[in-house]
Order: sequence, then structure tokens, then C-alpha cells
Amino acid sequence: MNKGELIERVAKEAKITKVEAGRAIDSVFSSIRKTLKRGEKTSLVGFGTFSVTRRKARTGRNPQTGEPLRIPARRVVRFSSGKALKETIR
Repeated sequence: MNKGELIERVAKEAKITKVEAGRAIDSVFSSIRKTLKRGEKTSLVGFGTFSVTRRKARTGRNPQTGEPLRIPARRVVRFSSGKALKETIR
């Protein structure tokens, strides 16, 4: 499912227009992004938790030449699924 399909489903289930559903979904995504940017977690009970972790710098290899190269440290987003979501897909 892509964002357009999600907007259609939300609009249909909530009985609102696609424009309103699009604004609501954009607002949710924006709020999650802002929270993660501050380094905080976003927990959606039953669905899962988005968090930010630090990945250490490491040495990698260029797959074309085999030359070693330095991969810098960075912050990455992690998602841990909630119990209800895990049980839904079993």
C-alpha cells in the first residue's frame, strides 16, 4: 500500500474527504518526524515504537573495486512492532 491508497482507505473508513484524510495523515507523519528529530521515541500502543539510535562509524568495502572505505557514524530510525501488530500477521 502506498500513501495514496492509505489516504483512500482512511477517507472511506472515517467517512471524510480524501483531502481531509490526506491532511490528517500528513499531520501524523509530521509529528512523528519532529519527535524523532528531537531524539525522542514515538509509541503507538498496539502498533509499535519509532526511536532513534546511533550507529557507530565502521569500515566497509566498495563492492565494485573491493577497496576499503570509511562509513561515518550516523543516527538511524528504528521501528519495533507492538504485540497486537505481531499477532495480526502471524
